[in-house]
Amino acid sequence: MTTYTQEQVSKLVDGTLDWETTLRMLSMPKDTARFSQYLAALQQRLNWADRIVLPLGPHLYIVQKADSRKWVTKCDCGHEFCGWRSNWKLDALVYVRDTEDAMAEVYPKLMAPDTQWQVYREYYCPQCGTLHDVEAPTPWYPVIHDFEPDIDTFYSEWVNLPVPERVD
Repeated sequence: MTTYTQEQVSKLVDGTLDWETTLRMLSMPKDTARFSQYLAALQQRLNWADRIVLPLGPHLYIVQKADSRKWVTKCDCGHEFCGWRSNWKLDALVYVRDTEDAMAEVYPKLMAPDTQWQVYREYYCPQCGTLHDVEAPTPWYPVIHDFEPDIDTFYSEWVNLPVPERVD
């Protein structure tokens, strides 16, 4: 199994790795160090000391607070949404596309969904404005809590690393 350097993984995260290496890296089984390298590459891009426990999206993470060891959901910019088990979307700025005009910004005329049956909810960071998620539910449906990751199992059974210490 091929092992990649920290520099190659960092370039992959930044989108600057050459295509041949990218294709080989993505199509082969992951080596045991890859997750640690991925976390290190993400961590070096951020300007805060809290440790990334699990990436949730391109700019959203579960982190271990440096000063308290609590786990929270945090944006690249440093905005803390809430505890990691809570639904971060409830602390986000929400833009609901529930009119024909709002949907027309996304879809060509006559190709948008009927807003009586479906709306778009866009969830933004209140500090930096990064779009973190989009839902397309029926108008009356509650905010979706995507998932609560089983971090203990992920660390112990999938990546074979010690679970970061936490205070809940």
